[in-house]
Amino acid sequence: MPFSWKNLISIASAFVLAVALTPIIRAAARRLGMVAKPKTDRWHKQPTAMLGGVAIWAAVVISYIAFIDKTPIGWRIVVASTFLFFVGLVDDVIHTKPYQKLIGQIMGAAYIIYYGLSLPWTNSLPLNMALTIFWLIGITNALNLLDNMDGLAAGISVIASCFLGVSFLNTGQVGEALVVLTFAGALLGFLIYNSNPASIFMGDCGSLFVGFFLASTALVNVSGGRSRSFLPVLAVPILVLFIPIFDTTFVTVLRKISGRSASQGGRDHTSHRLVALGMSERHAVWMLYGLAALSGILALLVQRMKLDVSLAAIAGFTILLTLLGVYLAGVKVYEADEISLKDKSPFAFLIDFSYKRRIFEVLLDVVLIILCYWSAYAIKFGALSESAAWKLFLRTLPVLVFVKMATFLVMGVYRGLWRYTSIDDLIVFVKAVVLSSVGSVLVVLFAFRFQGFSRTVFLLDGLLMFMFLAGSRLAFRLFRQLLPAPNSQDGTRVLIYGAGDGGELLLREILNNRDLKYSPVGFLDDDPAKSGKVIHGLKVLAANGDLTAVCKQHEVNELLISSSKMSDERVQEIVLRCNEAEITVRRMRITIEELRPN
Repeated sequence: MPFSWKNLISIASAFVLAVALTPIIRAAARRLGMVAKPKTDRWHKQPTAMLGGVAIWAAVVISYIAFIDKTPIGWRIVVASTFLFFVGLVDDVIHTKPYQKLIGQIMGAAYIIYYGLSLPWTNSLPLNMALTIFWLIGITNALNLLDNMDGLAAGISVIASCFLGVSFLNTGQVGEALVVLTFAGALLGFLIYNSNPASIFMGDCGSLFVGFFLASTALVNVSGGRSRSFLPVLAVPILVLFIPIFDTTFVTVLRKISGRSASQGGRDHTSHRLVALGMSERHAVWMLYGLAALSGILALLVQRMKLDVSLAAIAGFTILLTLLGVYLAGVKVYEADEISLKDKSPFAFLIDFSYKRRIFEVLLDVVLIILCYWSAYAIKFGALSESAAWKLFLRTLPVLVFVKMATFLVMGVYRGLWRYTSIDDLIVFVKAVVLSSVGSVLVVLFAFRFQGFSRTVFLLDGLLMFMFLAGSRLAFRLFRQLLPAPNSQDGTRVLIYGAGDGGELLLREILNNRDLKYSPVGFLDDDPAKSGKVIHGLKVLAANGDLTAVCKQHEVNELLISSSKMSDERVQEIVLRCNEAEITVRRMRITIEELRPN
């Protein structure tokens, strides 16, 4: 059936029902004592009503029964998800054991598989059934784990549902699109009360229902419709639900490495680490919303793009999130006494690898070499699939990987630390890329006589390789610029006196050293030529006026003198003025002392 405006009745109904039912459920939960109290391993700080999942479930089921044409597949998804809803409800009320919830999830998955829904990822029916069980249980628990900050799980689920709906429409599955968009309407109505600051949580009854419903609906998207090519069948469900998958994998790996239980609650999720960097809760959630929307758009594009273009786009997105994950892994979210000792972890041997990141760098560069070489061919020849250029690309790819990785190793690409990537490192990258490109051309010349090859491809490959290589190494510095610095909101507000090399050095130390707990506001300098200029995003203010007035105007608590050339008389003058205004003055000193044995 074609999609019409009449179909919007069910979506609007689900939204209105969720908006109307959620306050009623919230009041009932408070009266019954169904309230989530703050705990050390939980994020919320105020007692919050539970059972919001009851409103979501009721809104979806009532709207489905009243306004949507029933199909066997739709009924089975609603019935199985309702069963998971009651499994979660029982857990919310009497706190069941994890293995009991797992049994309930397996039962729901078995019901779905029995009626013909599965992931068609292999030619083996038993293997597909096993993968489907893993998928259903994995996504259900991923949504459960993602429900760790106000509005996060509900908002991500709305985004995933909308992209699933559009994907259904693209493949002609209008009835299924209406079901999942009605589901999104109910979540959106609940999100009004669940957004920061949340007055109600969905609870396990909500997270299990929402997760299982999404996972089951994604099976319909790949089990039917017109898109039968392999990559959309494999990638679309993963991409639509990529953020829950990413967060669960990220948390599981880091907890295993640090010797903590993967099933144990904690404040070490992606959202928590973004807040630890200095973002507000609302902005951290919205950033994850944006990544979820980006992965959803990529899922829709994969349905339409050629195989090689889809693989390249997925690889680029995966690299971006992997770099973000590696950066966030270094964010401190627990105090020292809360972290298990490394030697208690069976994965303790991975700690050194994660610290040095060398293995990760090598694997990343292999992917970047492949991606750059493919991009060069794609720019030069357009679509590559099944073309003569595609055959040349595949034939010479191992040669380029061998030559470039060997050159990178010899030229010292893997000796630097990403956090301190500088101009000297970029010069090393230029030399490594140029030598590896020349070496690749020579090998292709002698091995293949350069017949059919384009010199433009190797030129483009070299340019892209430098951009990707330098970009990956500068990623951490870019993240530090884009994401707010820790303590930038609640740290001591300071002005740096001196906008020269010493001031820039002091600012770097403040930004890199979280223990200082400083929030830099700007620079002061006696040189009128520097007034109004900007250094690392901070404005240089004129210091030849009323010093205390400037400090009061910018609500500064301390003044940090960076220049070692300032005379003692000038320093004393500044100290006297600031003391009158109750502004602390400190001075940076860098000394090199000779140490002798006692």
